Amino acid sequence: MKIYSKISDIQYYLPPKLLSNEDLVFDNPDWRMDDIEKKTGIKYRYICEDAQTSKDIALLACEKIFNSNVRRSDIDFLIVVTESPEYIAPAMSCDLQNILGLKTSIASFDVNLGCSGFVYGLMIADSILCSNNYSNGLLVCVDTYSKYISSNDRTCRPLFSDAASATLITASKKKTVGPFVLGTDGSGYKDLMVKNSGTIKNIDTERNLYFMNGSAVFMFTMRVVPKAVNDLLIKEKCNTEDIDLFVFHQASKLVIDNLKRLLKLSNEKVFENYQLVGNTVSSSIPIALSQAKSAKKIKKGSVVMLVGFGVGLSWGATIIRYN
Repeated sequence: MKIYSKISDIQYYLPPKLLSNEDLVFDNPDWRMDDIEKKTGIKYRYICEDAQTSKDIALLACEKIFNSNVRRSDIDFLIVVTESPEYIAPAMSCDLQNILGLKTSIASFDVNLGCSGFVYGLMIADSILCSNNYSNGLLVCVDTYSKYISSNDRTCRPLFSDAASATLITASKKKTVGPFVLGTDGSGYKDLMVKNSGTIKNIDTERNLYFMNGSAVFMFTMRVVPKAVNDLLIKEKCNTEDIDLFVFHQASKLVIDNLKRLLKLSNEKVFENYQLVGNTVSSSIPIALSQAKSAKKIKKGSVVMLVGFGVGLSWGATIIRYN
């Protein structure tokens, strides 16, 4: 019998420190926050305390999974998607396996991707479950971009939140995940990057400084995302009317409004939560899915398209059937 995969649970954690637009103006009196908010749509973002790391918040998201009657001994593989690990080596997934008390026979590895990371991680988890004798996997997405962003960075600081999500993916007799459309355009890798974070050092640049070429990333998104959506619809042999809800990476109001315009999608077709959560990078799609379910935007039988895009530059889209 052929085995497929399904999303069985999503849990997430947002740090307790809330950064409002008023807080940003207090730090930067020359910022015109009304204009910034009109473009980003973001009113609040969640920020880790100085001593709080990506591993700390990832653990808290994972523990919520295990508090939902999931046994640690049932986890067969662990995938961690992050661009803000505590260390370059070893992989954070190895540390998490040990601290969570998971069995030593599990497969465990990191994926270095940003805003497309959840879709890529879901594809990897689906492939593992469909081709191996595994039953349950944990897909953890965690990013703490605030550690890289300067306090006076007008481009990045209004956008990004710190967050962690944990998604339980299990074997299924029915196909509920896929197909996938993935892509990469590495020619734009310098448009979203953390400088001085690896082996290349630049003494003229502040260490671990996050950089975003906003206009270039916006044009990239408008170029590749509508095509990826249409390619996926063709692959699935359906049209936008067959999709109950679109969950895009929650980049900003400007980005999502323009995607809706280009794809001719109504407001009711697109879930948005960036206003009160901000851009949580790889966790944005699973957090949005969880909140859409709580808001009853997703119900049994719903067909949902997920679309991630960003650092790399890379993108990924898939369809899930909620059961």
